[in-house]
Amino acid sequence: MPSSSTTLTFVRGLTEAVRIFVSAPKNLVGLDRFALQDYFASLGEKAFHARQLLQWVYQRGVTDFSEMTDLRLSLRQTLSEQAVIALPEVSRAQHSEDGTRKWLFRLADGNSIETVFIPEEDRGTLCISSQAGCMLTCSFCATARQGFSRNLSAGEIIGQLLLADRLLKQEGWGERPISNVVMMGMGEPLLNYDAVVSAMRLMLDDLSFGLSRRRVTLSTAGVVPAMDKLSEDCPVSLAVSLHAVRDAVRDELVPLNRKYPIDVLLGACRRFLRNDSRRRITFEYVMLSGINDSEEDAEVLVSLLRGIPSKINLIPFNPVPGVKYICSETEAIDRFRQRLISSGLTTITRRTRGADIAAACGQLAGAVQDRTHRSAKLAKTVT
Repeated sequence: MPSSSTTLTFVRGLTEAVRIFVSAPKNLVGLDRFALQDYFASLGEKAFHARQLLQWVYQRGVTDFSEMTDLRLSLRQTLSEQAVIALPEVSRAQHSEDGTRKWLFRLADGNSIETVFIPEEDRGTLCISSQAGCMLTCSFCATARQGFSRNLSAGEIIGQLLLADRLLKQEGWGERPISNVVMMGMGEPLLNYDAVVSAMRLMLDDLSFGLSRRRVTLSTAGVVPAMDKLSEDCPVSLAVSLHAVRDAVRDELVPLNRKYPIDVLLGACRRFLRNDSRRRITFEYVMLSGINDSEEDAEVLVSLLRGIPSKINLIPFNPVPGVKYICSETEAIDRFRQRLISSGLTTITRRTRGADIAAACGQLAGAVQDRTHRSAKLAKTVT
């Protein structure tokens, strides 16, 4: 039995921890308009202040309450005392020769995530992370080798967009540098469902970023139940990391396939499109020499995708330290693409961007406090 003094010390420590938690300023980044309305109601304020705050933060980039001049002075003072607009910190910024930007963003708990901006002539795409590390163990991906620390909050997800938008404007990229967002950074977005959906709703809200659903894309390895839920809750564009046409191969490349095999995954894809005939799914297919790039593989892929409105992105494999795969030859990729095109499937070979700064597809690693110990185990296997 613990002594009474030990119990008293524990109770006092717990009470102090609760006091600190309760009194800590509330971060308003990541709260959608309804959550902000509830917050202002808790202060005894009117709901319309949520609209004002969203516009100041997301449309004007203002994070200092004192500068939000259409809020009365007493409310600005209250917010300054009780709330914050907190964003990740920039640990490192890298610029690729092709214009790609990659940032290492440090989070409050010491984890770091990577976020990538890819400029094109007609768009600027931001690739956002949803987890510190990744719960999945895809064998060709650098993020998977980092292990997993935790899910990101909605504020940490949308904070990447806020911060990248600010940094790009400071570089002179114009008033609207980011036109598209893809949830394709570190992590499996559908294993952090609530926070990701909350962040995407902010991206879509006309009071914040006001992006259209076709300009926000979520990429998943195939978490089938969450795909079904997403189609009802937040029907943004969907990309599916397919990468193989046979279960035995996909089991190795994307081990989640053992739980949701290809036929189950494609069934979910059909259901996702059921309520909107104008939509289509992007299928991502990394090209691995001798693994999934044969002409027979292309034939099977044509058969699998029959009847599914789709676009196929063929992704030349980007080297990852410690990973055994090599990229398919250019000729093999071209043959594969032509077979799909000849069958009427819209197919492109994705141009590798940011490879010189390890910002290309599959290369994001960050700096993760790996509570799975996966990274240490993998390091021991490298000879």
